[in-house]
Amino acid sequence: MNRVYIKTYGCQMNERDSEAVAGMLNERGYVIVNSEEIADIVLLNTCSIRDQSEQKAIGKAGQLLKHKGNKSQFLLGILGCMAQNRGQALLDSLPDLDLIVGTQKFHHTPDHLDALISSLDQKVSDVPLPIVDLDEEPDSQNTIRHHDPTNGRVSTFVSIMQGCDMNCSFCIVPKTRGAERSRPMEQIVDEIHSIVDNGTREVTLLGQIVTSYGKREYPTLRGKTPFVQLLEKIHEIQGLHRIRFTSPHPLGFRKDLITAFHEMPKLGEYAHLPVQSGSNQMLKAMNRPYSRERYLKLIDSLRAVSPNMHFSTDIIVGFPGETEDDFRQTKSLFKRVGFDMAFIFKYSERTGTMAAEKSDQVSREIKDSRNQELLRILEGHSLQRNRSLVGSIQEILVEGPARKGEGMLMGRTRGYRKVVFPGPPSMIGELINIHIKEATVTVLKGVPAVSHSTAQGTASTLVNLT
Repeated sequence: MNRVYIKTYGCQMNERDSEAVAGMLNERGYVIVNSEEIADIVLLNTCSIRDQSEQKAIGKAGQLLKHKGNKSQFLLGILGCMAQNRGQALLDSLPDLDLIVGTQKFHHTPDHLDALISSLDQKVSDVPLPIVDLDEEPDSQNTIRHHDPTNGRVSTFVSIMQGCDMNCSFCIVPKTRGAERSRPMEQIVDEIHSIVDNGTREVTLLGQIVTSYGKREYPTLRGKTPFVQLLEKIHEIQGLHRIRFTSPHPLGFRKDLITAFHEMPKLGEYAHLPVQSGSNQMLKAMNRPYSRERYLKLIDSLRAVSPNMHFSTDIIVGFPGETEDDFRQTKSLFKRVGFDMAFIFKYSERTGTMAAEKSDQVSREIKDSRNQELLRILEGHSLQRNRSLVGSIQEILVEGPARKGEGMLMGRTRGYRKVVFPGPPSMIGELINIHIKEATVTVLKGVPAVSHSTAQGTASTLVNLT
């Protein structure tokens, strides 16, 4: 009874947590499978950012428990943010759950499954069932370091910290993830060395507020924050082509980080900068400690050091009290920046947050309308930006086979735009030049080019793959 299926809801950090759990289970002798149909154990790693995310996970758990009676030995566990948020109360709606594990206890999952399997095998056990493990644990941030040694992914997530101290009025993360705790710098660098040796060529550094990394553990040196010091160490790793990070906070983009985009080529030409709203009134209500004007100045500063910079963001529409004028200001900022990508969320009331107590909630119809309006603007921005790249030659990190098309590969530009092109599998993991021929809203299409020396310098010609 060792086949485990892990289903992940929510953010990239949840994906990373699931991979770490899978790596730990693999080391313990469990087999990670890609289908719940053949699994003896199903683990749902959950999200609590929006009520819809929790309801999806609860609904899925309910479906799985209906079939539990047909299997003499089957275990179901809920991990992560919803487990932390709802805790023991989950058993009110899902009384047949076997396991509930909070966000600081992922690394105990193998031990808990061993105990549960033992109780099934022996029919009688002194293990109290179900197992509920939700307590805080010192240094838990250091346990999310395992990777699946067989995946060989070109792009890999690396967790550098846990928790959040920002206390935005709409957000439940401080409750589900706890206070900020950072991993030792050398431990992170060693982990990246290891996965680069296994084929990784791009890392995405993860944290709730990734730019706050190390602020308690390390001093600022030579005007450089601990986060920039970490970036410098990672940038030196041979064989690593690109470094990305998410999710930062606008206040974390000080002069040292802005300058890093000019001095560290591996950072590329892309930044995710959550703004949440373009209205100062809404930003104040959200407890976001910056203004519209400061945010736009930051955008201009980054474009000054990297003119081809691509930006993505997070936006909340329908926050309590948001008026038509507030939304108009969000639209104008959206257009002014010209975001290439965005995650646009309809405000979701989360019990226990300051915003949930507000009386001036916005109707679902208005949220839907504003969401669709921003999506239309975003589609126009994305198509315009992609079309501007047609005819250019872009440096692509080849990530793997494209989802569609035999002999087609997929990679991303330095600005994080997806590109599909023909090529052999030997290109995977390499940096190659692609001549962009077509553009849609979400995808660029092109053909490989090869550089050669001329009297005038370096030129590129198209590679004939036929």
